[in-house]
Amino acid sequence: MSNVSYYTEEGLKKLKEELAHLEQVERPRVSQEIADARDKGDLSENAEYHAAKEEQSLLETKIAKLKNVVANARVIDESQLDMSKILIHSIVKIKNTVNGMEFTYTLVADSESDVRNGKLSVNSPIGKGLLGKKVGDVAEIQVPNGIMKFEVMEISR
Repeated sequence: MSNVSYYTEEGLKKLKEELAHLEQVERPRVSQEIADARDKGDLSENAEYHAAKEEQSLLETKIAKLKNVVANARVIDESQLDMSKILIHSIVKIKNTVNGMEFTYTLVADSESDVRNGKLSVNSPIGKGLLGKKVGDVAEIQVPNGIMKFEVMEISR
């Protein structure tokens, strides 16, 4: 099952750089740690060896997942996107209709998500609720605390 994700060229480049770092720097480092620990004798009671093997397992899992993401990544030509509605890579200004607070987010793929820097995943509850909305629409979004209502104030790229 492949999950296609959409990225900017910059976002995909960062993913590829992270993958290269894991494969070319971290993998050899962990392999060396295993070799060093193995040289210390009895493996059955060697905590360093078991810790290094555990780290290797986690690293290989992370590499496999990242390879899958990169393989299913697609770069979006933002010039072809509809500016009148919210899509991935839209910059949206929304207003909470209950308390009047305004927020500005850029909708991005999961791996680019960083709420502190205003990058919201399109697969988050708020991201899903905003997709397809136009300026003036009110999005009713189911969140763990109930339903939140956001009015779409602006859409840009």
